[in-house]
Amino acid sequence: MSGEIKTLLILPHIKVHNANALSSPFTIGFPAMTAWLGATHALQRKLNHDGFTDLSFIATGVVSHQCALQTHKGVGDYVSSIIGTGNPLDKNGSRSAFIEEARCHLDVTLLVELNGLTKSDEVAVLARVTHHLQGHMKMASGDIKGFHEPYIQRVEDGEASDIAMLTRKLMPGYVLVERRDLMIAAMDDGQDAMDALLDYLVIHQSCTKDDEGNVTWQAKRKTYQDKPAGWIVPIATGFHGITELGEAKNQRDPETPHRFAESMVTLGEFKMPYRIHSLNEIMWHYAVVPESNLYLCQQTHTQQKLASTDDWSDFY
Repeated sequence: MSGEIKTLLILPHIKVHNANALSSPFTIGFPAMTAWLGATHALQRKLNHDGFTDLSFIATGVVSHQCALQTHKGVGDYVSSIIGTGNPLDKNGSRSAFIEEARCHLDVTLLVELNGLTKSDEVAVLARVTHHLQGHMKMASGDIKGFHEPYIQRVEDGEASDIAMLTRKLMPGYVLVERRDLMIAAMDDGQDAMDALLDYLVIHQSCTKDDEGNVTWQAKRKTYQDKPAGWIVPIATGFHGITELGEAKNQRDPETPHRFAESMVTLGEFKMPYRIHSLNEIMWHYAVVPESNLYLCQQTHTQQKLASTDDWSDFY
């Protein structure tokens, strides 16, 4: 079934060095969705400042081609250690005190849905995008070391041939999609949020012994509807306000109300692009739920599923 024609800005194979891998206070790995939507929002503001005032970025899709987490696990070690940076010596020749930061090197492709782009502005917009990516712009707190040439592509959402043409260009890679439905299913069975999160991440080891004494080990993860749930990972998708709106001393923007917040973590899945049948499955956008003090990055199909939910924070 065909749908509306969407204009996409494709930013292929962006090489990001030393991106922030500490996606929440208790998870480490692929950067949070807030980092990617923040990067594309920053790019939109730069383009608006360049004179393209009608241009707006509606949603963003993230495709991971490579993620190299900077950790080390030695022989016989039970846990991995963070590989620290080589900071300069202090005036006494000693190592200065520093806080360990989890980092990763990335190769990602970003898909950005545009609104307000005219045919006559395409060449100029792509030139400015290239300029900004080559400048001092960062992504997920990491440095951009290189990228392939950005381009514009128009896709009729729901048209199989258009989606197939797009997803072929994203291979090999994995698109990140939200799997809050797994959390909901587990919590409907009586688990709390943390147990529901961990239940899909834990690997259960079991062994069997045959008549000859040979031992065979097997690793198993939880299934969903009698099928493997997929490549499930914890992802940070926004923030939950824990104080009232107000002013704070030395806040960055004195004209904007401030509040303290905590990270919102749920489940996500890395999917091969050929399994995608609609752009709505992979595109993320901002959403604010004032009555629950939530500031989220979420997907359209997830929002439609939970439109009748009274308290969305129950599922994080």
